[in-house]
Amino acid sequence: MCANCGATSPKWSGRCHACGEWNTIQEEVVVPESTDERKRQLWQGAAGSERSAPKPVLLPDIQAGHTQRLLTPDEELNRVLGGGIVAGSLVLIGGQPGIGKSTLLLQVTRGIQTRVLYVSGEESEEQIKMRADRLGIQHPQCYILTETNTSRILSHALALQPGLLIIDSIQTLVSPLIESTPGSISQVRECAGELQRFAKETDIPVFIIGHITKEGTLAGPKLLEHIVDAVLQFEGDQHYSYRILRTLKNRFGSTDELGIYEMQQDGLREVSNPSELLLSQKDQDFSGCAIGATMEGLRPMLIETQALVSRAVYGTPQRSATGFDLRRLSMLLAVLEKRCGFLFGQNDVFLNIAGGLRVDDPAIDLAIVSALISSLEDVTIPGHVCFAGEVGLSGEIRAITRIEQRIQEADRLGFREIYVSKYNLKGLDTSRFALKVKAIGRVEELYQALFR
Repeated sequence: MCANCGATSPKWSGRCHACGEWNTIQEEVVVPESTDERKRQLWQGAAGSERSAPKPVLLPDIQAGHTQRLLTPDEELNRVLGGGIVAGSLVLIGGQPGIGKSTLLLQVTRGIQTRVLYVSGEESEEQIKMRADRLGIQHPQCYILTETNTSRILSHALALQPGLLIIDSIQTLVSPLIESTPGSISQVRECAGELQRFAKETDIPVFIIGHITKEGTLAGPKLLEHIVDAVLQFEGDQHYSYRILRTLKNRFGSTDELGIYEMQQDGLREVSNPSELLLSQKDQDFSGCAIGATMEGLRPMLIETQALVSRAVYGTPQRSATGFDLRRLSMLLAVLEKRCGFLFGQNDVFLNIAGGLRVDDPAIDLAIVSALISSLEDVTIPGHVCFAGEVGLSGEIRAITRIEQRIQEADRLGFREIYVSKYNLKGLDTSRFALKVKAIGRVEELYQALFR
């Protein structure tokens, strides 16, 4: 069976005949599929009440808008999920080992107004208790279960009737209906299917922690991401304390939202205003520093870009970028040299996005160009100036999205000037902002306004 697309083959081969991926064919034991009634009986038992068979219902007769969301004490998680946890939903959280997935979900139990069942197949009860003591969690209705058999887990959950079920992790669960090792394709698929049926029949929301591969994708079949209602990615740099919770899929909300945390000794702390943390506190202005107004999902953020341009010591100039696409940096350097006459060919260029974040927003182009020119000319940019604009191949400053939110964030943080594209000012009332909105159309205009 192919681990990438799920296609079956009667024998092993180096390449999948369906999707063309190499080294994804794995041997699986094929067993007859049991009926849904047999799967329910494993965890419902004799006392389990069978739901009536579903019947076709007219679309106008369906009552909508009565779904109640369970609010957690974590405002960042509520925002990412679209306003809280939906009853009967299945949420998958993936991330690097040690990034804080178990810590995040264990912190959710602190202050939540419902009974919680935390199932762990990786840690003992004492280990979970040690982490809970470190985080200061004393939830009187938080139950811990160390079990890997899905039938026993769902039997306990059915008897306990918790308001939230947490599974840590899906790769450790074993279904008694499948004769294969934990973490295999068939086991992950079957366990996820059983959890989905349980969540939909009992209206108990289920959180699942999933492992990822060395390529950064969720381990297991692609079907796992299709089964669940929401897929969250917990990521961050091991050398920095910041963590970002991104939404890859959400059936109950937007996929543009994200949550930002800071890892501390006593757990994860919510960061409600990331701009103030990402802007460095320095006593004086230095050349090569510029502030860019970016968007992470639907949240505006002001990030400091740092550039260093120096004479090349060796024959071939170096090009290095941390937190930014190196190919896009090469494009911006080519635009500055071809269209504006700045000579970077004999200089080393180093670029860094402060805070350890990786920025893919094209609106950061104008701040990076300003930082490069500032370092090349050794002229400082005033600390009260920020930038938001995309740079085209002909040197023009192109319009960007959500310009009003970016200007409001810069105004709230006390900036006095912001440089934007003149094509963004159509229909925008700049008089209601305290800062000056300066419109430019080309990189040459930026150079004349700041460095001459």
